[in-house]
Amino acid sequence: MALTAVIRVPSRALLRPWARLRDAALGWIEPAGGGGVEVSAQRFGSQKVVVEPDPAAGVAVMKLKNPPVNSLSLELLTELVISLEKLENDKTVRGVVLTSDCPGIFSAGLDLTEMCGRNPAHYAEYWKAVQEMWLRLYLSNLVLVAAINGASPAGGCLIALTCDYRVMADNPKYSIGLNETLLGIVAPFWFKETLVNTIGHRASERALQLGLLFPPTEALQVGMVDKVVPKDQVQSTALSVLAQWMAIPDHARQLTKNMMRKPATDRLLKQREADVQNFVSFISRDSIQKSLQMYLEKLKQKKG
Repeated sequence: MALTAVIRVPSRALLRPWARLRDAALGWIEPAGGGGVEVSAQRFGSQKVVVEPDPAAGVAVMKLKNPPVNSLSLELLTELVISLEKLENDKTVRGVVLTSDCPGIFSAGLDLTEMCGRNPAHYAEYWKAVQEMWLRLYLSNLVLVAAINGASPAGGCLIALTCDYRVMADNPKYSIGLNETLLGIVAPFWFKETLVNTIGHRASERALQLGLLFPPTEALQVGMVDKVVPKDQVQSTALSVLAQWMAIPDHARQLTKNMMRKPATDRLLKQREADVQNFVSFISRDSIQKSLQMYLEKLKQKKG
């Protein structure tokens, strides 16, 4: 029997200013009386994010769908936050499995086309969206379990680290890590703090300086992921883990999560505008733009 979810979400007026997507693309349905919005469907979402709710179990599976490599475009980031808001406003949902709809890749990270050949206003808008994604995922009241079913470098690793638990596919071709230094880029302080909070200071220092990408077994050893299973068991294992976490009373778990993570998010909130300006200044440099252009050309040649 098909399951049908009814999701209540805030009025569009409450959405972030940078979330300028057409309602129709996200499955919005305008109610006759205005106010809140209800979406009734077995699946909902948008072009870049698909959500499969299971109200009876109190969970949902959220899949990134931006082929070929789930690069974190402005559109995907925006749709991800809106989909999360929908789920957080649905009282029947308590946990989410975050995974990928693209074979062999969880997410390749930030979309370089958003950071190359654009104007400073666009760079600022894009970085604010990256910040917003991290803030919303890292402090979500929902239980979030990452089902890492492919490679997960850089921004893909960051998304996985925001979750409460990480299950990774046992395939030596897949790797995970914050490898920004390999591209001549320094990971922002809040990327660093997320990693330190997960694997500790010394392991993070080594991983960040060397831009290490860990295969599944090594990622498990260092604590970057919590479980490694065969690829065909990643999502089912994530759902089983979700049930264990949901056995804890929500209020106690949520307050504990907030206590552990809020100091890191507070630091970004205090420095948010400065962080945006630092990013815009850095990414606008001629040398950085040339490096990005060269890298993108190499990617095009590989595809060709």
